[in-house]
Amino acid sequence: MRPVRTAYRVCFVCTGNICRSPMAASVFRARVAEAGLGGLVEVDSAGTGGWHEGDGADPRALSVLDEHGYGTEHTARRFRPSWFARLDLVIALDGSHRRELIRLAPTPMEAAKIRLLRSYDPAAPADLDVPDPYYGSRAGFEECLAMVEAASEGLLVAVRNSLEERAA
Repeated sequence: MRPVRTAYRVCFVCTGNICRSPMAASVFRARVAEAGLGGLVEVDSAGTGGWHEGDGADPRALSVLDEHGYGTEHTARRFRPSWFARLDLVIALDGSHRRELIRLAPTPMEAAKIRLLRSYDPAAPADLDVPDPYYGSRAGFEECLAMVEAASEGLLVAVRNSLEERAA
């Protein structure tokens, strides 16, 4: 008899968990549901800092998500190093988040779970950062959403491949 596997767990991480990572989680959750993988993949988000813990997402992020048909429920929280043990993939939204997550990772094996979101977008330029839209206009949130959507397709393929490997 095969051991029972838990869901594949993905956590998106940005700075304060009110703009980029909740947008990425919302988009990816929708992709997972569309692919019929809702019961097999859990999607979450967090921030490297705790400035906004307990807050909702930025109203501009919520507005852009809503206008594009994505879910908007969110409560900000800070990423905890203990989470690495239960996560399969930790998706950083820019290089500074990736560096901070590597610093927080308890072991090299857990640090290997960290990836940049745009590394899953074959059309992304050499700079794989998703720029922080917080200090800009609504256009920055639209740009963020476009980058997240472009990378989500490749990420879904990678997660599906991992699920198939688990099942084999």
